[in-house]
Amino acid sequence: MIKRVVSACLFVFVSCVASEARPYRALHAPECNITMPCDFSYAQPRRERAQRASLQAYRSTQMTVTDAGNAATMISVTGDRIIGGRPAGCPSSFCGCGAAIRVFGRIVPELNLASNWLRFPRTAPAPGMVAARHGHVFVLEQPLGGDMWMAYDANSGGHATRIHARSLRGYTVVNPHG
Repeated sequence: MIKRVVSACLFVFVSCVASEARPYRALHAPECNITMPCDFSYAQPRRERAQRASLQAYRSTQMTVTDAGNAATMISVTGDRIIGGRPAGCPSSFCGCGAAIRVFGRIVPELNLASNWLRFPRTAPAPGMVAARHGHVFVLEQPLGGDMWMAYDANSGGHATRIHARSLRGYTVVNPHG
């Protein structure tokens, strides 16, 4: 009896180890050349398509915001407004540097690293406060309802500085004047 159980376990183990690993989906285009370039848009993962669609919805001018009591409110947002690129004197990763210029009016080299903003005291969200996490930081400008804020967001994508709607989810709000 024990030999059969051990043999069965060994068989299952060996068959799992010997299984062939294959890619999820084959990515080959039959005939690509200069006159007929390859189009791999069909191979784009479903999650990336969904993220792009949600980003388009995020940038729309109407937004539904729910508060802690789950009351939904429709608000109007001005949308993405690019106000510049990388400020002069800032490093290539410039969200901390741009936030320092917005808050203090000058570059503060220690604050170029976004995680250094987390050294300031925690506070409640308010205009002029800063939302920070390891890797990114932005300045709160105006509440939109719920956890959504109009924000001054340096290096918000494509090396642009924008004023746009941002969620505070995943961020710690700090008081840079405290």
